[in-house]
Amino acid sequence: MSQWETITLAQDEEMKGVYTVTLNRPQSMNALNTQMALDLIDCFKHLKGQKDLRVLVITGAGEKSFCVGADLKERNGMTNEQWKHQHDIFEEAYGMIRNFPFPVIAAINGYALGGGMEMVLSCDMRVMAEHAKLGLPEVTIGIMPGVGGTQLLPRVIPVGLAKEFLFRGNQIPAERAKEVGLVNAVAPSDKLTEKVMEIARDIGKNAPISLQSIKKSVDNGLQTDINTAITIELDQYYKCANSEDRLEGIRAFNEKRKPNWQGK
Repeated sequence: MSQWETITLAQDEEMKGVYTVTLNRPQSMNALNTQMALDLIDCFKHLKGQKDLRVLVITGAGEKSFCVGADLKERNGMTNEQWKHQHDIFEEAYGMIRNFPFPVIAAINGYALGGGMEMVLSCDMRVMAEHAKLGLPEVTIGIMPGVGGTQLLPRVIPVGLAKEFLFRGNQIPAERAKEVGLVNAVAPSDKLTEKVMEIARDIGKNAPISLQSIKKSVDNGLQTDINTAITIELDQYYKCANSEDRLEGIRAFNEKRKPNWQGK
């Protein structure tokens, strides 16, 4: 499908509603530079026009690295103003991942460090290759996570563990990541794509309105008190209940066939 300078976009042949964005700078371990962030922003704008989209997968080219964070070679010698301008672009790109209307799955094919781990945390689900490692090492070079790391990590795992990983800046192997609930699944390195696509296709079979409403309900509800959260859930529930897809779902169940979702 469409190609950009630093990323690629492909549509799954078996289930057309599953799309994969691949970070494609393997010679730099898929480090995030300004062009990659701009490409991601443009790609996400493009994806909004794909009417059949149900699930998005983000991964890295090769088997060595998902993304090792910001390209420090590009950042070397930047003025404060240049650094801020670049970071604004990074923030926009990561915000588009977090706020994407459909489920986003990170297929962690190798090192996901710094901004790479923050990209992983910006996704709804995470599947990790056995050899891959996660980490937020910013503290070791005099900065701190700046595209969600300190806020997203303690929303995924216990606060004490999150602070430990942030304070130490150490790398987290796949087994440990699975143990603490940081990733949904760990797969043999040569089976990562197969595992991710199994999950993505399973999700992609479901009603698009339901997928969007569930994501909104969970994400928005987590930011508030329980009573407000229930109100958010009910608002999304009735959006689904009053949809044509709800009628189709009931018909399909009773007729013992697969539903034909219209997304309305």
